[in-house]
Amino acid sequence: MTENTPRLADTLRARLRAWIDEHQLQPGMRLPAERRLAAEFGVSRSSLREAIQQLISSGVLISRRGGGTWLRQPQEPWSEQRIVEPIRQLLAADPDYRYDILEARHAIEASTAWHAALRATEADKEKLQYAFDATLKLKESDDPDLAAQADVRFHLAIAEASHNVVLLQTMRGFFDLLQSSVMQSRQRMYTQPVIFDRLTEQHQALLNAILAGDAEAARLAAMDHLGFVHTTLKTLHEDEARQARITRLPGHDLDKRKEKP
Repeated sequence: MTENTPRLADTLRARLRAWIDEHQLQPGMRLPAERRLAAEFGVSRSSLREAIQQLISSGVLISRRGGGTWLRQPQEPWSEQRIVEPIRQLLAADPDYRYDILEARHAIEASTAWHAALRATEADKEKLQYAFDATLKLKESDDPDLAAQADVRFHLAIAEASHNVVLLQTMRGFFDLLQSSVMQSRQRMYTQPVIFDRLTEQHQALLNAILAGDAEAARLAAMDHLGFVHTTLKTLHEDEARQARITRLPGHDLDKRKEKP
C-alpha cells in the first residue's frame, strides 16, 4: 500500500485531530509548519497536506493564503466574529487600532482573572496548571510561534475558568484580531530571555492568585502583566517601524553594498 492511499489519509486525519486535542489548540490558533508536523508524524508533506485538506473540508481547519493553517472559529449564532467584525475593519484601515485592543484587554482580562479566582473548579485549575506548564516547556523551543500560542492558551484557560461566556467569546475574538498584527512581535518576545523570564514570573503570579482564590490579587496580577505586554509590544513595533524607515533612506542600499567584503 502506498503512502498516499485514502486509507492512510484517513488515519493521518484522525491522528492530526487527536494531536490538536492533545495540545489543546483553541479556535483561532495556528498549526505548526507542514514540514515540522510531517516530521513529527513521520509522513511525507503531501500526505499531511491531504489530511489537512480533509479537515479543512470538514470545517475543523481553515487555510489562510500566505498565513498557514488555523483551527477554525466555530460559527455559532452569536459568535465572537459578530462582536469583533467592526473592529476588524478598523484594524485593516489603521493598524494602530491594535493598541485600542490591547487597552481593552486590560479591562476584560482583569475581569476574567477576578472571576476565575472566585469560580475556578478543580478541573479548571488543572487545565490552568497544564497551560502554564506548557509555556515553560517551550522556553527552549526553536519555534517562537508555538511559544506565543502557548501564552494564548494560558489566557484563554483563565477566561474559560471565569465561567462567563461573553468574556470568553470576546477574548477569543480579540486574540483572533491580534494574530496578524501582533504575533510577529509576540514571537520576538519569546526569543529574548529577559522578556521571557518576566512573562513567566507574571504568569506564575497570576496562576498562584487564581489557584489560591484571591480575586483581588488575580486582578492586579493581570493588570501588571498586560501593562508589561502592552509596553513591550509597543516598543517592539516602534523599533520595527524605525528599521523600516532606515531602509527607505536615500543611499541605504549603497551603504549596504559598501559594507560587503
